[in-house]
Amino acid sequence: MVIAATPDISFLIPAYNADDTLAECLASLQKQTRSNWQAVVVDDGSTDRTWDVLDDIAKADSRILPARQANAGAAAARNHAARLAAAPLLCMLDADDWLDPTFIENMQPVAEDSSPDVIAYCAYRRVAPDGRLMRVEQPPILTGDAAKREFSSFCALAIHTVVFPKSLFDRLKGMDETLQTCEDWDVWLRMAFSGAEFRRVDKCLAFYRMKSGSLSGSPTKMIRDAIRVTSKAQALQMQEGLSAEGPETGWITPPVSQLRMLAWVVAAKLDPVLDVAALAALLPDMPDVAGYENLLAGVILHGLQTGLSIDRADDLIDVLDKWLPTFLSLIQMIESHSSPGTGRKIIDAVSWHISAADPLRSFTLDNVQVVSVELGRLSRIPKAVEADTLIMHAFSGEKHVGSFVGPFWGDLSIRAQLRLIMHEMRVEEHLQTPPALAYASSWTTEALKGYRAFGGLILKSGRRRGRLERLLARIGRNAVLATAPSDKHDNDIRLSAILRKFEHELSPQLPESSGPRPKERREIPAIQSEEAYWDHIFEQPDPWNYVSVYEQVKYEQTLGLIPDGIEKALELACAEGIFTRKLAQKVARLTATDISQRAIDRAVERCRDDRNVELRVLDFVRQDLPPEQDLIVCSEVLYYMKDEEMLAAACRKMAAALKPNGCLVTAHAHIRRDEPDRTGFDWGNPFGVGTIKRIFAEQVGLALEETIETGLYAIHRFRKGPAADPVLRIERHGTPLETEVAKHVIWGPAGVERELAWTTEVTSSVPILMYHGITEEGPAALQRFRTSPEIFRKQMQFLRRQGYYTLTAQTLANLLRSGKPIQGRPVMLTFDDAYLDFRANAFPILAENDFSAEVFVVTDKVGGRSDWDCAYGEPAALMSWPDIQDLHKKGISFGSHLASHTAASAMDNQALLAEAMSSRNTLRSRLGAPVESIALPYGSTDFRVPGILALAGYGIGFTTRPEKATLSDNLFALPRLEVRGDRPLEAFPELMGLPGAFIG
Repeated sequence: MVIAATPDISFLIPAYNADDTLAECLASLQKQTRSNWQAVVVDDGSTDRTWDVLDDIAKADSRILPARQANAGAAAARNHAARLAAAPLLCMLDADDWLDPTFIENMQPVAEDSSPDVIAYCAYRRVAPDGRLMRVEQPPILTGDAAKREFSSFCALAIHTVVFPKSLFDRLKGMDETLQTCEDWDVWLRMAFSGAEFRRVDKCLAFYRMKSGSLSGSPTKMIRDAIRVTSKAQALQMQEGLSAEGPETGWITPPVSQLRMLAWVVAAKLDPVLDVAALAALLPDMPDVAGYENLLAGVILHGLQTGLSIDRADDLIDVLDKWLPTFLSLIQMIESHSSPGTGRKIIDAVSWHISAADPLRSFTLDNVQVVSVELGRLSRIPKAVEADTLIMHAFSGEKHVGSFVGPFWGDLSIRAQLRLIMHEMRVEEHLQTPPALAYASSWTTEALKGYRAFGGLILKSGRRRGRLERLLARIGRNAVLATAPSDKHDNDIRLSAILRKFEHELSPQLPESSGPRPKERREIPAIQSEEAYWDHIFEQPDPWNYVSVYEQVKYEQTLGLIPDGIEKALELACAEGIFTRKLAQKVARLTATDISQRAIDRAVERCRDDRNVELRVLDFVRQDLPPEQDLIVCSEVLYYMKDEEMLAAACRKMAAALKPNGCLVTAHAHIRRDEPDRTGFDWGNPFGVGTIKRIFAEQVGLALEETIETGLYAIHRFRKGPAADPVLRIERHGTPLETEVAKHVIWGPAGVERELAWTTEVTSSVPILMYHGITEEGPAALQRFRTSPEIFRKQMQFLRRQGYYTLTAQTLANLLRSGKPIQGRPVMLTFDDAYLDFRANAFPILAENDFSAEVFVVTDKVGGRSDWDCAYGEPAALMSWPDIQDLHKKGISFGSHLASHTAASAMDNQALLAEAMSSRNTLRSRLGAPVESIALPYGSTDFRVPGILALAGYGIGFTTRPEKATLSDNLFALPRLEVRGDRPLEAFPELMGLPGAFIG
């Protein structure tokens, strides 16, 4: 007789008709390495010998407390057991399961740490009806909000793998007895939202018996209960203000969670008479699961393996006929409520998982044909009728040497297989040499075709060895292909015929560009002197756009600081005399000077009617200044002093040239390098107005009298002699800013200089931002796809302030192909659909921030409207070809968004190839330039798509997978970060990996 002490842990065991398993369950507790436990077993109205078995065992072991109740269900039985439990820790154990002997030893120390409440959990194994131990099922890590997120979507833990405080269970009022299934899921959910901490014990300590017929419970009950639990989860999330937005956030919405349960139940039950549509009708909302394809593929596979008691995914191949009809029925139901092509992507993912479990197995799953080839024994492989996607694994002996995934056009002759092995997998070194005579003949033929290349290697110096090796390798590959058998049904022959047909139908003719040809770049001569440098600057009139609003407002503000009654004035760096004429109206006599003879010549012409103006060439740094001046004006030139010593010398010279009580007026811009904590220009000068003001103020005898301060520059008046307290006037600079001015402005507090980031930082990833409309107007349902111009401006200013520079698609492709780290802080800005608001709203903001962009055009819809959005309201206007052509000349790049805005995964191989080629050729013809990039509508891609895009002539392709692009990404499936219009402005720095950085 075992005498029970005060237990450390109580096991809550409901038992209903469990006379055949209860003894084994309790025996697993009696074998525990720690003996201080209690088992509260509640007979839930059994009709077999369960009570007799329980009573006999309990009589011999006082740690086992038997109890009875009328049949009320497992949840009620567990609550009953909890009320009788004497230990501070609880674990819920079903009567047909059992535990490892070290379960308490490993779990109790973790769960005992109960401040706050700690929940310990471990891995488990299913046990097939025939006694086979199946693979270990490892639960996820549930730290932080992960527990709330996981339990909001599904039951992440098996019921008997968890040890938790009794006080927590009591505080939550135990299990929900109205739930007939999913009651354990509901408890874990409420525990997660109570603030309890989940800690994983990385051991497999529990075993779950899969009794024959154990999945015969009502699917309807499981779906209805799952709906209740996920709805409760949504309410708890709303109470805490947690996100449930979709795949990119990690949170799964209740409709997707409910469909997830439905998919698992259907896959696990595998009942040919199960009405999938009727089950689907139970869901409050049938979701579009685009973006969740991999998740659902994993759920379906787990359900199939559970229902069939199969441990390895590849074992499903042997029983394909048992599950394929149910699987395809489920896929059809999901596809009917989701974006076109979603079902195909789930089939792709399931096929890949099965194939990855054993790449030696060949099979066909709907449109996907998986083949395994031994490189030493190639033979012809017929194409399955329904297949359009190929997964091909190559083996050399028992070694897996490569795989190909892509579109499938015809039978795999030996030649077609060799081409894939050599050109796609690039593992030709594992091939055996063909028969000597045939191969030698083919090799000689191919070598003669390349005689010019051989001649070039002989005649030219350079790195001949590497080039010769590459040439011989190419000849060898071609010779191997030439000796291999083929036929008219061959994959490559059929593809070649399709391509010839499309190329003939499209027959692109690139017109001469109608726009002006770019001028040939002229080499800037080496500058021999300061005078020559400034003469070069003034080669073209008005190099700084003096007549702009920005400059004119600054002139008027400067004139506002000129005192009345000035007799003799000196203007330094007068340039072409535009301000000179205005200043002449305020003074009796004016001497205007500049270092450039070209500038003075133009100023003389401009001021020929101003009799009080004298113009002459003067280098005020090296030459003496005319003395006894009542006023000196020196603006927008002192940045060019090479250091503070030179600046101070110039300032002293100006102060000396003033009469007593004379005035000095100077206007200069704020420069970021000089004043990094405020808005300023990113010019490379060593200092700006901050330093210039300080140096002037340090001159003996000069006193600051009045300042006009704007966001971009300041104008100061100093007096030679005593002055009252300085006056500060805050005024606005002129707007709108010219692009050439605006693109050099960095707005806001301290950030990162582009040049500094370029020299000190490297990265292996690039954020590719995805925008749609830049507008305030549009249907409410499409708010996420619209960014207001003002928010967009702040986002671009943020990127500029943080030192980002933009990449084109072609540059990005080259960088990613190189495999080398990328300098500085690159970003790519992409805009889908080519909305008209891009021209009106986005382009000016991009230009003023010195950014370019890639715009993806739906070529058949140009000049029309976005009719793919018509279900949500009035479709938005799209740019016309003249709009696109004009922006292309201004530096905006354009790529394809296909011709019809159809999801690529919804088209068959030929239709997708035809549309991709047509769209590219249209863009090339209209722009008169190469087109390399494509963004897939809806981000829809699958195993076939990258290969088809390459065949259509593209070099780089973009999807909507929400990640940064890395050096290891497929160039035709690059991810992008969506900039959502329904998110707060503060979400943008977080999206860029700079959470908390200033934006505004």
